[in-house]
Amino acid sequence: MNDRIKVLIVDDHEIFRNGLKMVLNKLKYVEVAGEANDGKEFINMLEEIVPDIVLMDIEMPVLNGIEATKMALKKHPNLKIIALTMFGDDEYVQSMLDAGVKGFLMKNINKETLDKALQTVHNGGNYYSEELFEFFTKQITKDKEPKEEDTLDLTRREKEILQLLCEGLTNKEIADALFISERTVLGHKTNLLTKTNTKNSLSLMAYAIKNKLVVI
Repeated sequence: MNDRIKVLIVDDHEIFRNGLKMVLNKLKYVEVAGEANDGKEFINMLEEIVPDIVLMDIEMPVLNGIEATKMALKKHPNLKIIALTMFGDDEYVQSMLDAGVKGFLMKNINKETLDKALQTVHNGGNYYSEELFEFFTKQITKDKEPKEEDTLDLTRREKEILQLLCEGLTNKEIADALFISERTVLGHKTNLLTKTNTKNSLSLMAYAIKNKLVVI
């Protein structure tokens, strides 16, 4: 039981929470640690329960997911939060990224997607639903002019890391694949963010795909 990933659900729709619990209960390595109806209830629950991963709705009464995420990570910086979203919530995505979430899941997720997301985030990576990623790739980069790869002056190692990142590998998996340390991976990712003038992993991947810097 202690080896299970403790997951806490924060969503104001009881029917959705119940459905999500049913899916989570099918994953043998997961323990549903609790559920909250809104952000304030969630923050109060953290006094007694500190889960491994939080599945966080964005739009909620009393305290929304953006503010709840900021407050939770201020108290528990290592807490891993995945935002639950629907198409049409795109105006909140950058705010949730800035608040510190590790990924986004569409609310119509299936067991396989949820399984992959939980394992990826638990192992230190970021996860974004494919449908959402394709949508935000267009939104994030629609006003940017494509640049030729050589104008960015990417090193061979940066290109390798960018490719593996876009294939969905975590920092640890990239480090293992290239026989380097996770700290080295993080250093290269920081350089990539600077060179592409992007703010986070999601916008970096979107930029790379848009400008054909990787093979997908």
